Amino acid sequence: MGRCPRCGEGRLFRGFLALRSRCERCDLDFSFADSADGPAFFVMFFAGFIVAGSALVVEVLYAPPYWVHALLWGPLILLTTLVPLRPLKGLLIALQYYHKAAESRFTGGDAP
Repeated sequence: MGRCPRCGEGRLFRGFLALRSRCERCDLDFSFADSADGPAFFVMFFAGFIVAGSALVVEVLYAPPYWVHALLWGPLILLTTLVPLRPLKGLLIALQYYHKAAESRFTGGDAP
């Protein structure tokens, strides 16, 4: 929903994918949030299966000219990549908060 993972009221994003520095309601610092390339990877993986699979089926069954492929798959690529990207980024950030995810720290010493 694009809301703060702690209070659920403040907005998480200040742009399409840019995070705010703090929650406007509960003042939670969002510096812990680092979803990195996770949302983009999952979205591309999902969209790749849908678009490539659909294009393959249409090519085998109908063999349309290339311009038909461009008309069909261009909008589908935009739809399957841009629509889920922001919600998935919010979900991954909320999961980081919920599970108290942090950077790994090497403490040294002998391994168990």
